[in-house]
Amino acid sequence: MCDAIPTVVPFLDRDHSILAFNERVLDWAQRASVPLLERLRFLAIVSSNLDEFFEVRAADHLSAALAGEHKGPYTVDSFERLAKAAHQLVERQYALYNDELMPAFAKEGIAIVSHGERSAQQREWVHEYFEREVRPLLIPVGLDPAHPFPQVANKSLNFIVRLSGKDAFGRENEIAIVKVPRVLPRLIPMPAKVSGKRTLLVSLSSVIRAHLDLLFAGREVGQFSQFRLTRHSELAVGEEEVRNLRTALRLGLQQRHYGQAVRLEVSAGCSDHLSRFLLTQFELPEGALYRVHGPVNLVRLQQMVDLVEAPRLRFPAYVPGYPRGLVPGRPIFAQLKKADVLIHQPFESFDGVLAFLREAVVDPQVLAIKQTIYRTGNDSEMMELLREAVRRGKEVTLVVELKARFDEEANINWAEALEAVGAQVVYGVVGLKTHAKLLLVTRRESSGLVRYAHLSTGNYNPRTARLYTDISQLTADPQLTSDVEQVFVHLASQSKLPRLNHVWLAPFQLQRKLAEQIDLVGHAAAGGLDGRIVLKMNALTDEPLMEALVRAGRRGARIDLIVRGACMLPAQVPGLSENIRVRSVIGRFLEHSRVFYFRAGSQEQLYLSSADWMNRNMLRRVELAWPVLDPRLRQRVIDECLQAYLHDGRDAWDLQPDGGYRRVKGAEEPRGPGAQAALMERYAAPPGDDEVRRWT
Repeated sequence: MCDAIPTVVPFLDRDHSILAFNERVLDWAQRASVPLLERLRFLAIVSSNLDEFFEVRAADHLSAALAGEHKGPYTVDSFERLAKAAHQLVERQYALYNDELMPAFAKEGIAIVSHGERSAQQREWVHEYFEREVRPLLIPVGLDPAHPFPQVANKSLNFIVRLSGKDAFGRENEIAIVKVPRVLPRLIPMPAKVSGKRTLLVSLSSVIRAHLDLLFAGREVGQFSQFRLTRHSELAVGEEEVRNLRTALRLGLQQRHYGQAVRLEVSAGCSDHLSRFLLTQFELPEGALYRVHGPVNLVRLQQMVDLVEAPRLRFPAYVPGYPRGLVPGRPIFAQLKKADVLIHQPFESFDGVLAFLREAVVDPQVLAIKQTIYRTGNDSEMMELLREAVRRGKEVTLVVELKARFDEEANINWAEALEAVGAQVVYGVVGLKTHAKLLLVTRRESSGLVRYAHLSTGNYNPRTARLYTDISQLTADPQLTSDVEQVFVHLASQSKLPRLNHVWLAPFQLQRKLAEQIDLVGHAAAGGLDGRIVLKMNALTDEPLMEALVRAGRRGARIDLIVRGACMLPAQVPGLSENIRVRSVIGRFLEHSRVFYFRAGSQEQLYLSSADWMNRNMLRRVELAWPVLDPRLRQRVIDECLQAYLHDGRDAWDLQPDGGYRRVKGAEEPRGPGAQAALMERYAAPPGDDEVRRWT
């Protein structure tokens, strides 16, 4: 096989790949076989993903367009192409919402009732609700030299109103803004006395819209529209230039809501006069304007999913079984002395991890607990357990990543709360995000001090542990736990990292070690041996590693990539990547586990990792990859995380040579369950097994 690769590999566009991923998520909302409320949930997920896309990825394209830039990665053309793709996706969302989902809900006796559809009794109830709950919180602002355009927070709901007549001082200021407080619910259920036997809701925007005239006494309301502004929301904190990162981030969080405007959403009926006024005010081009046929924030439809009591319109409740590698009620430390344990979430319960920590907290022989914190959420049992460990006199050290995007405030709050009770809290390494997922327990035993560790591909977050697929490992292996100890010492002291036994750590060696493994497989294949690579991750955008994969494929290695989201590596392209296949699996749960399998002849290695194959993960984060050394556990990971997904005939999409994705053949009428459904069936808690369910 040819060893050389083109000087410039024609990688796919990252941002368009992200939008393509959201098209695959939207497919779940389009499936008639999916319960109706779950279809609405997937529609809301797409909108949430798009919000984050605009907050993080759009600013560079927009700035280039405003500057008239025609060279480089961000240009007028890149903005226009991205805007076109985003507009098409949004149009598909609202067409689905209006033409399929809402009519289907109406047949079920469920509706969001507009002002024009309300009965007289319902209008009276809405008016009373407006006067009691809404009007006291609204302060309309008429624009004039003394009242300039108010600051509009990121993703907040607002109204713009054009008024006729004169104000109380005889002036003809015609534009007013009504900012809608975030404390108000966006959907309000009507009581049975006005809804009858149906489940009826009203949107907050329609409540305000129906009463705009009451907010402007003596003026006539003419044109009006709801609008929503999305702003660039990446926190830019120069860590080397600040003395206290936590304080600097708190200040940055206050400013995040008012970053550069990148997208403007308005009602479809918004007049050209008002839309032009808003675009000018926010310094946005026409391509950043999104006219929508419905609520300007589909993310808030998640409230409808939560409010409607209709089990038949949801997925059947799934109760994960207690991890099969653990025996409930028996000491976990004693079990780990016999064998390592793998936990495959959410098919197996995260409570196996919590049980490990609970045991460490209450065990008087446990002396120290060390843990990395990336995303834990606002309400975390794990954080409460760590506080209890401090109260019991244990040495608790936490490496808290303050800059976990959109979780900064929760992490700062937990860091301060744990410091207040005496935990040692450190913030990792300057300039690097600590993304590795590690928990280490040191226990005094008859043989001396013994370490136990938990390593995971996902966050220590009980909520997302029910929604994301992740693999974690509990171990007492002396070499692996020694590596984990050395990583904690490095993060706390920032001393030179010693030679590790098994773990690969970014930014020091992870990218290099992965490239070496890829090349090893490629050389084996070129020599006539079996060369096989199977990788599962969330995103593949790191150019050196993609080039290594292309090189190995051209040497004859067979390569399968299971990449949930953005993938810039072209697949099945003649003369470039014939031996590389890429598929994306979108299921009921968010695919999140990272699994790396390499076979060169008779040598087989499998690594689990916290890292996606992105440049930031390899060079600007502290990431971890560790080997699964037990052949029994390694085969389990191969079967459940790789083979099952390569044979998924229901939820998989294959990347085509032209860069598009196509659902696998037969997916419209699948013969068997998808990978996730099969794993749910395998690991679900037995019905009626109260002892097992008590642990979940």
